[in-house]
Amino acid sequence: MGQAAAGSGHNLDCDIAILGGGLAGGLIALALHRARPDIRVQLIETDDVLGGNHVWSFFEGDVDAEGMALIEPLITHRWDDYEVRFPAHSRTLSMAYHSIRSSQFDAFLRETLPAEAIRTGAKVASATHDHVVLESGAEIAANAVIDCRGAGDLDTLDGGWQKFVGLELELTEPHGLERPIIMDATVEQIDGYRFVYSLPFGARRIFVEDTYYSDGPELDAATVEQRTLDYAAAQGWKVAKIVHREKGVLPVVCNGSFGEYWRSTGPVPKAGVRAGLFHPVTGYSLPEAVRSALFVAGHADLDGEALHGRLFARAAQGWRDASFYRMLDSMLFYGADTSDRYKILERFYRLRPALISRFYAGRSTTADKLRIVSGKPPIPISRGIRAIWHGKKRKSRTT
Repeated sequence: MGQAAAGSGHNLDCDIAILGGGLAGGLIALALHRARPDIRVQLIETDDVLGGNHVWSFFEGDVDAEGMALIEPLITHRWDDYEVRFPAHSRTLSMAYHSIRSSQFDAFLRETLPAEAIRTGAKVASATHDHVVLESGAEIAANAVIDCRGAGDLDTLDGGWQKFVGLELELTEPHGLERPIIMDATVEQIDGYRFVYSLPFGARRIFVEDTYYSDGPELDAATVEQRTLDYAAAQGWKVAKIVHREKGVLPVVCNGSFGEYWRSTGPVPKAGVRAGLFHPVTGYSLPEAVRSALFVAGHADLDGEALHGRLFARAAQGWRDASFYRMLDSMLFYGADTSDRYKILERFYRLRPALISRFYAGRSTTADKLRIVSGKPPIPISRGIRAIWHGKKRKSRTT
């Protein structure tokens, strides 16, 4: 099949079917509606709500002006700066930080997209690049299908895990925080690199998340929730009730086979985490979800086969471009003792704010990379070299 104009097929149920109404799929639907309202979109989600149960946060430098224009209506909380705390170093950085609640995400998509564009409570049984079959037996013919239904086969990737439990707390008295604490690593280092993340949502509302960079994906949610509450108590915050809970386990990738990861979910066009588009160090996917949405909106006239080729090439290039971040992950997981992993981040947060901003955006320059690895390393050089070698033992492929 070659290129075909969207909407030209007389027997199509829609022009683009998007599988998964999470961050990646929802943003693609929004970007398409904004850029090409003539295109018929079907956003298909298993659950009854879009976006799941999440608080997504990002630095303003993570996205460009066009990306900010897309997600601006979704932002529920904004701060002008943020703080980090380590045993030997604390710092406030004048960099804007934003959060998006999944409830706002769901509400805005339903307000903005045509009612017929959203299909929730619909589980996909099978999909190709131009056809979807639901478990109900319904079939959807499309010019192109884009699969955004979460991670592929993570066994094709090597590395560690970022695990967390987050609680939104209503307090009996004001917490007194003026800005987010992105990392508080002054806590006891348990199960790898541990830090607590706090977002002040209101004078008596705060979101507190206990996070671990660990060797294994096992998460004892009840234990970590109690540690989160213990942290709040140690700050002098008296909890009236828990308003919201969330938990997650994200891959922190050192190496692996991108080609095997892509193929693990079949020959269907993909975006988001399913396409391997997440930051190797943080595991966060919002910046790439925004970029992918704008990319798809700019290629909306491609048929499924052509779009698959474009999206695969883009994701494969992203994998190659992220090799530096995977090397840093190798040093974190294979080069540092678990009790000393925090020292790598502590050193990183002594660097220039602009460098830190580009790092989180996945846009580090050559000079940034040299600066990150130069100077006195937080782990012995010999151990760092062994860690990098260990991370390369499994050959990385893109086809």
